[in-house]
Amino acid sequence: MSSTTLESTADSLSRLGISASFASSAPKLHENLHLLSPDEIELAKMLVEMGQSHVFDHWAEPGFDDEEKKGFFDQVARLNSSYPGGLESYIKTARELLADSKAGKNPFDGFTPSVPKGEILTFGDEKFINFEESGVREARKTAFVLVAGGLGERLGYNGIKVALPAETTTGSGFLQQYIESILALQEASGRLAQGDCQTRIPLVIMTSDDTHTRTAELLESNSYFGMEPTQVKLLKQEKVACLDDNDARLAVEPRNKYRIQTKPHGHGDVHSLLFSSGLLKVWHDAGLRWVLFFQDTNGLLFKAIPAALGVSAARQYHVNSLAVPRKAKEAIGGITKLTHADGRTMVINVEYNQLDPLLRATGHDDGDVNDETGYSPFPGNINQLILELGPYIEELTKTGGAIKEFVNPKYKDASKTSFKSSTRLECMMQDYPKTLPPTARVGFTVMDAWLAYAPVKNNPEDAAKVPKGNPYHSATSGEMAIYRANSLILKKAGAQVADPVVQVFNGQEVEVWPRTTWKPKWGLTFAEIKRKVCGSCTISQRSTMVIKGRDVFLEDLSLDGVLLIDAVDDAKVKVRGSVQNKGWILENIDYKDASVPEELRIRGFRINKIEQLEKIYTEPGEFCVEP
Repeated sequence: MSSTTLESTADSLSRLGISASFASSAPKLHENLHLLSPDEIELAKMLVEMGQSHVFDHWAEPGFDDEEKKGFFDQVARLNSSYPGGLESYIKTARELLADSKAGKNPFDGFTPSVPKGEILTFGDEKFINFEESGVREARKTAFVLVAGGLGERLGYNGIKVALPAETTTGSGFLQQYIESILALQEASGRLAQGDCQTRIPLVIMTSDDTHTRTAELLESNSYFGMEPTQVKLLKQEKVACLDDNDARLAVEPRNKYRIQTKPHGHGDVHSLLFSSGLLKVWHDAGLRWVLFFQDTNGLLFKAIPAALGVSAARQYHVNSLAVPRKAKEAIGGITKLTHADGRTMVINVEYNQLDPLLRATGHDDGDVNDETGYSPFPGNINQLILELGPYIEELTKTGGAIKEFVNPKYKDASKTSFKSSTRLECMMQDYPKTLPPTARVGFTVMDAWLAYAPVKNNPEDAAKVPKGNPYHSATSGEMAIYRANSLILKKAGAQVADPVVQVFNGQEVEVWPRTTWKPKWGLTFAEIKRKVCGSCTISQRSTMVIKGRDVFLEDLSLDGVLLIDAVDDAKVKVRGSVQNKGWILENIDYKDASVPEELRIRGFRINKIEQLEKIYTEPGEFCVEP
């Protein structure tokens, strides 16, 4: 290095307030400072001052790996800008949380749990129907946010999870189903608003490095499943730095000395992404009132959303958690009110493995137990949230979107001095209420699990190990849950639907109901479905029915086989009489048979389409199907 360069570097250090000890604490960095821009020198200064000089220990001399060195600061800049408060805040928080973890500090110390106030709904009764109608009205004032940062590897599926078929009768994927449901809400809400059909409900999808490109390609190749491209925004979640020890020293990649290890931070990042994007202000200025968060593989969710939105409006909840009944000690978090000894209160999700010991430690000797209903009094959290936009913006303006974090290091031994592998801070979307003031109106809406909750997250081998009677949460059980819910809804609407039979697929014993499915615009609410099922309708167990069309009416229909109706919006179709054919049969397939597509293997069955009655109506008019 020339004397002129050394002098300029010294001048730079002096101007930037870097002490003379800088060279001794990070000599390799000091040698390379002349390669760095002023912004990169600021980042280097921050790292050294935060005790991270070790990341430069193995840097090469100037003239070697110079591009890799610039790449290192590109990564540091991203890590710094994507975290509220920057890397300095991340490291400080990590040291505090790691110290608490080592000391075994209880995050709920001083808090007493109790059951919060909320709304418990019964599907199909007058209150439920009224909430559904109210919720449809509110839909045009709602923005939907899909948290979809994960791949399907845990499922045994190599694609992105939102591309996976929710059910194989129609082959509709989760993202397609979600978008068609939002479009149906958009249309119905516009009709109720005195014919205002101009509203376009926004959809945000939080992606990750793993899913961003493939999600964009899925949308583009399918013409956004009917949405206007301008309605959909993708926000990519960045990862956070990994930590090597209790001092929160940043972990360097073993095979690349110019790269910091990173891992996902958790779906709680969705709040900071929305805040920094500016979308919340855009929505507020456009007159929106609600932000609804949902996750990527729950095929039942939109059956519950209209009523839950209605509850939010009626109860004026700032935060409304959609919940299901949970059995005591079931592996699902419980919505809980926590009251601190100093008077602070909050209503949040408490993980199942924390709820029972917390209850026992605060005078409830039996811990988490079922009450007279046969369920725990603490509703089961399913991570679907409805937030009121105005108070949400106020809170995020204070926090920058930062969510209370936790750390879960895997220690090598009881001394808790070293980790088995690097760790990182994590945050969860549902922990948003932790920073809210006691005046915030935080509640929940409980609906039956058969209507609202059938996540797809376990591969066949893991699902087969689930104790009998517990939910499998697999592609097999998720698909069967859709048929069950649709069958029960039709029964409630007055149809006679045959009871299911029990079959085993991929080692999972499931109830197989008639395979009934419909597009959301046919049956968005229960009142709408009830209006379209008339007279004496019967559906046998072996039957399959698919309805694609808004105005399709079932009148004294007897179905024993397969019926497929596909009609344009301006076609009114009445289906009457007896439909009988050889139908479609579910055939077992081997999970390990590589010749079968993954989306079928993970279910353990395929459909053999033998015979069906199919009617397609491409022109407006009134039609009648009378076999």
